[in-house]
Amino acid sequence: MQPDLTPRSQVQSVLHRQLPARVVYAPNYWQWFTHHQNHGLLPDELRGCGSQLDLLRYLDVDVFSRNLYCDPTRCWFGGLSEEVCEDVEIEERRTKEGQDTLTERIYRTRKGILTERLRFIFADSTFVQEKFLLDNFETQLDAFEEIVRGRRWRFNPGLYRRWQDLVGEMGLVNAGELFGPLKLLQLAAGADKAVFLLLDHPERCQEWMNLHEAAQLDLVEQMLASSVPAMTAMDNLDSAFHPPHYIERCSASFYEQASRLCRERGSAFFIHACGQQKALLPLIGALGVDGLEGVAYPPLGNVELNEALRLSGDRLIITGGISAFETEKLASYDEVRRYLELLLQRIDP
Repeated sequence: MQPDLTPRSQVQSVLHRQLPARVVYAPNYWQWFTHHQNHGLLPDELRGCGSQLDLLRYLDVDVFSRNLYCDPTRCWFGGLSEEVCEDVEIEERRTKEGQDTLTERIYRTRKGILTERLRFIFADSTFVQEKFLLDNFETQLDAFEEIVRGRRWRFNPGLYRRWQDLVGEMGLVNAGELFGPLKLLQLAAGADKAVFLLLDHPERCQEWMNLHEAAQLDLVEQMLASSVPAMTAMDNLDSAFHPPHYIERCSASFYEQASRLCRERGSAFFIHACGQQKALLPLIGALGVDGLEGVAYPPLGNVELNEALRLSGDRLIITGGISAFETEKLASYDEVRRYLELLLQRIDP
């Protein structure tokens, strides 16, 4: 019987901590493709590609992606889950301002109305938040609590299966639908003001984080019931925003429980990460997390790939190895080959 050497089987081997037949190469071209397509900058040989998946298929690479299905003009992550909120009316308005796309979400609660506004900047293909739900702690906390108490997420297994069918044997769709308790506060108030929330309202914040953790674990269970093989919490781990003591206080319980649930059901739990991660790796490795997407090394981060593996106790599956800086610098096949030789030597064994 011939071994299964399809890209999908190789990705599965890595997730199950089995030795793959070859190195898995699954590049992320989400923002690059969106920008070049929207601005008519695609190279001639890629002009027939209508989507990032078309591009990956043309390049004949592996797929391990949580952004194939995500609309970059609407959100940073997600698209397989619907937000539902008991006793709260949610309205989303989409408008154009020049070439930019504005998304405004309005939450009408019994304790008041909260609004957030997000902008897709067409010129830069960048998504930014212009207004947070919480920008006045004196008047808005009761309304925010109504949202947190009533909010759940409903996973769409049919949509997930449609995307996985489109990918086929090229690899796997990674469900990037989750975000942890600390990220809840950061998305609601901004990373800086979330610190003031935690300092000024510690008991209330803890209650909100506990409620959010329960809702997110319910979403984990829904995805596991749909046999999702890998899922990612989009928390953007960076010690500037997620210092170890904040992770221990706010998010460690969620990471640990989600990892355990996934492990028991044959799935893998990842956390999105970038920036300065060196101080976080021992803690994240100890929580049972399966992997990071990905490790940022200098000049964006502060740790090399081989050191990251050592600090995490060789526990983590790390997506990474070639950053945008290397992609820009490597100008020939020979340069790419030499770079990879040195990379593999550094992480040996």
